[in-house]
Amino acid sequence: MPCCYASRPFRNLREVLVLAYYRAFSGLANAMTYQLGYCTNVHAGADLDRTCDNLRQHALAVKQIVYPDTPLGIGLWLSAAAAADLRQGSRVNDLRAWLEAAGLLPFTFNGFPYGDFHQRVVKHRVYQPAWFEPARRDYTLDLIAIQDQLLPSGMEGSISTLPLQWGNPSPTPEQLAASARNLAAVAEALRRLRDRTGRQISVCLEPEPGCALQRSADVVRFFEQYLLAGRDERAIREHLRVCHDICHAAVMFEDQAEAIARYRAAGIGIGKVQVSSAVVVELDALADEDRPRALDQLREFDEQRYLHQTCVRLTEDAVPVFFEDLPPALQSFGGPPQRGQWRVHFHVPIYVERFGFLATSRSDIQACLRALRGCAELHHLEIETYAWTVLPETLRQATLAEGIAAELRWFQSLVTESEGELSRSSSQTARREWSSNST
Repeated sequence: MPCCYASRPFRNLREVLVLAYYRAFSGLANAMTYQLGYCTNVHAGADLDRTCDNLRQHALAVKQIVYPDTPLGIGLWLSAAAAADLRQGSRVNDLRAWLEAAGLLPFTFNGFPYGDFHQRVVKHRVYQPAWFEPARRDYTLDLIAIQDQLLPSGMEGSISTLPLQWGNPSPTPEQLAASARNLAAVAEALRRLRDRTGRQISVCLEPEPGCALQRSADVVRFFEQYLLAGRDERAIREHLRVCHDICHAAVMFEDQAEAIARYRAAGIGIGKVQVSSAVVVELDALADEDRPRALDQLREFDEQRYLHQTCVRLTEDAVPVFFEDLPPALQSFGGPPQRGQWRVHFHVPIYVERFGFLATSRSDIQACLRALRGCAELHHLEIETYAWTVLPETLRQATLAEGIAAELRWFQSLVTESEGELSRSSSQTARREWSSNST
């Protein structure tokens, strides 16, 4: 039985049925059981009442389209204010009862955005407070307490979180040490929770372009130099893991398989994968007259709410040039000669491969799935296209629910295809081994 199902009495028959459904919902590789859902940070609203209203309006509509008769997994986003409100009185119990009745399962949380993720301008505010500040620790502890109360007994939970802080200016050694202390305190709280209740929850650092941790090597270095030194290594490794965002790695030109292999070699668990896709501009593959048109199309993604970190690699063997937002990249490299490959941190629908003169990093999703085969500790996959409401009109669906449903369906078909590929490969290997042994 996978480790995500701890031994703990079930609260009711519904919990038994929910867990049975997820045990049967297998994929990726080696019969690994996983849970799939979409991240609700795409919903506007930072207070608890609006959070619940959005679940009723959007999540139930998605469920009706894709899973009318079975539970729908969701990655629940609660702002710090909503989380504090939820812990008052019996509100968590009320929400749990409603989620169970509605068939929504919050198996993972997004604990990255602390405040209003849909205010008019977010930009660098999403990285505040940093992990060296007590407010980030306390917010995460609130999320842990809420998730433990919301999940069915025996089910594993995960919470993705900020990769320490924004990377400019570079964090000081004192800030990194303070971040490690706060994260270690969270790990200790999670260890006590598991010892007391059997519940396994992992808090997962999410590398992001421009942050203190933006590549897999940064995560490994932080674990080895700050997190593990002089601490309970078992508690750290079991409860502090990585949230691998496919789009983020693609923007940094980091090979998916190499990133996954680096985490595994360092003994750092992958607690969650965010399935996401970036905008890609392959200028060298375009005719000279189409390159200005491609950059004009790219300018449609210059919107004012979120940061859209951009990396430009001028030649195949060049070091990518990093820009913290799209406008400075366009200003620096938008004029002639227009060349190289651009990758932009703008989460676009994961089923889109090309549109107009632009492309996406959709192929990285399949590459990541292949790399994750045999990753026994991973059980949580979350589609995280939070930018639906700021996409160019040509990429939007008629409703938000229809867009999210299309992503879930496309990803499920990709997993089915990957399973078939694995099955064919295993059959071919078995035939070769049989033939070799026969001779």
